[in-house]
Amino acid sequence: MASEDSLSSNPLLQNFEFPPFDVVDAHHVRPGIRALLQQLESELELLEKTVEPSWPKLVEPLEKIIDRLTVVWGMINHLKAVKDTPELRAAIEEVQPEKVKFQLRLGQSKPIYNAFKSIRESPDWNTLIEARQRLVEAQIKEAVLSGIALEDEKREEFNKIEQELEKLSHKFSENVLDATKKFEKLITDKKEIEGLPPSALGLFAQAAVSKGHENATADAGPWLITLDAPSYLPVMQHAKNRALREEVYRAYLSRASSGDLDNTAIIDQILKLRLEKAKLLGYINYAEVSMATKMATVEKADELLEKLRSASWAPAVQDIEDLKSFAKNQGAAEADSLTHWDITFWSERLRESKYDINEEELRPYFSLPKVMDGLFGLAKTLFGIDVAPADGVAPVWNSDVRFYCIKDSSGNPTAYFYFDPYSRPSEKRDGAWMDEVFSRSRVMAQKGSSVRLPVAQMVCNQTPPVGDKPSLMTFREVETVFHEFGHALQHMLTKEDEGLVAGIRNIEWDAVELPSQFMENWCYHRETLMSIAKHYQTGETLPENVYKKLLAARTFRAGSLSLRQLKFATVDLELHTKYVPGGTESIYDVDQRVSMKTQVIPPLPEDRFLCSFSHIFAGGYAAGYYSYKWAEVLSADAFSAFEDAGLDDIKAVKETGQRFRNTILALGGGKAPLQVFVEFRGREPSPEPLLRHNGLLVASA
Repeated sequence: MASEDSLSSNPLLQNFEFPPFDVVDAHHVRPGIRALLQQLESELELLEKTVEPSWPKLVEPLEKIIDRLTVVWGMINHLKAVKDTPELRAAIEEVQPEKVKFQLRLGQSKPIYNAFKSIRESPDWNTLIEARQRLVEAQIKEAVLSGIALEDEKREEFNKIEQELEKLSHKFSENVLDATKKFEKLITDKKEIEGLPPSALGLFAQAAVSKGHENATADAGPWLITLDAPSYLPVMQHAKNRALREEVYRAYLSRASSGDLDNTAIIDQILKLRLEKAKLLGYINYAEVSMATKMATVEKADELLEKLRSASWAPAVQDIEDLKSFAKNQGAAEADSLTHWDITFWSERLRESKYDINEEELRPYFSLPKVMDGLFGLAKTLFGIDVAPADGVAPVWNSDVRFYCIKDSSGNPTAYFYFDPYSRPSEKRDGAWMDEVFSRSRVMAQKGSSVRLPVAQMVCNQTPPVGDKPSLMTFREVETVFHEFGHALQHMLTKEDEGLVAGIRNIEWDAVELPSQFMENWCYHRETLMSIAKHYQTGETLPENVYKKLLAARTFRAGSLSLRQLKFATVDLELHTKYVPGGTESIYDVDQRVSMKTQVIPPLPEDRFLCSFSHIFAGGYAAGYYSYKWAEVLSADAFSAFEDAGLDDIKAVKETGQRFRNTILALGGGKAPLQVFVEFRGREPSPEPLLRHNGLLVASA
């Protein structure tokens, strides 16, 4: 048992203005989380004894319990994602079941559920403001979905399933991480990596140094290739060595599908348990459970996916034909039999020849400091906010992490955020994400202030600065930063004071990508792009003809890229609607079947991409991957409001930006997303702007 002394100094249990990311360590986790859960358990017991169907006697004490757990667990979970150690992993794994148990207990509290139902059924219901009504309805729905209406035996079974699912998804992502780390290919002969750009060679040499080849250099090697995205992608795009591409592709595609790290049985078990859970709750399948808290329905999602698929198929077939004839003209032996490890490589060559854009040659124009300046400038124009550096105000987990303050037009702080930009393969998971640290809340306000300000974190995995050269970004990475900042803005610019529905909380999952994808559109807006695209050495602006090519390249292979997302979304829905665990069809059969309609080049029979499909097996997108496309429709339509107003009319852009801020960014989860959208756009969303932006409108007409 941890001593009182060590508990009193445990950073997880302190009151803090900002999380003590710099001092939290693996050894704080077990005692800290256990003590916190004990404390919250007694607060919950007290609440259940004294609860009344009113805001002060129900919602406020409940928010305090939920918030404390969200913040503290969020802190250690975040450290696991950005500063992973075996000790931290083991500690989290040990206390995770206890935390899940408490969440279930909280989610299935009959006194709390009954109090919310009393508010819902009271004659005063219609006098509640909309955000409070949404909060009450969300709590009731969440309670029902967490098994509250189940009889004791069934509830126990339900709880067992929840515990098991949490364990399985945890194990799934660890297997993916370990399988990704496991693959290392050391190359000593430069001929083998011909075609790879200097930035990739530098990264491979750095990786070799970290594995003990201390004399490795970008020029002379040795070079270490891994399956991390910043390593895998350059190989697929640029390596002339076809055998190397095939080896790396096959390794990537078979991650976590064999030996100790095989996720196959885990996937089957996850799907089986999700179906059991759905049936316990009275739903036909798990997709229906997922849609219960979303904007779409299974039918609506299917309908949209099919509409987009049929618009994308012919252009995707044409894409492959274009690649074949291009490869043939280049004298490629494989031209007539292009397959998976050729597509990315030849697409990159065709793109370079067609638009003469070499992603690598663009990097010097996109240095991280300039990109961030331009992004913050855009936020000021659109939303009337200032983003000011605030390094040193809050503790950070790595010296590269930046901290910023968002100020309104009067100079008052309205939010803060952390930004962790660089790849650290040994301790940081790949990808890019935004998450909340604190949500805006009246109840959680510190003494002397009326509201607690929201705090967000943005994490990317860009190439770190090398020597005195800043981090130079690909255009895709620029889009990613804009994307994550869109999420952060919705969290930070919320005007909602009810903490449980503020910012990104309680926003339907399929609407949550709207602001992030909306922000990506600005990367193609001439003035915005020209303000960030300055050569890091000469200060020269990106040449006009290059901008035009970037714009044209936006619709390059749009059919193929669209189909790729539609494949992921469709296989996800199939597995959660029609698939029968333990039936005649395996998960891989389902994947192959869906691919017939969504992949022009059928997958390899040994394709095991599902074994690393973390989004749906470890990341909250189960029966929800379609929401990327759903939100693309919303975001393209939202951006078309700015096009309609006139992108060069600064007054109109500012007015439309203000309206976007006051609706999409301000209302949080306090209003149904369809209503919020209509309030901004003046009508319901249409898929037309998306197809137009992707150059697929003609094809579907």
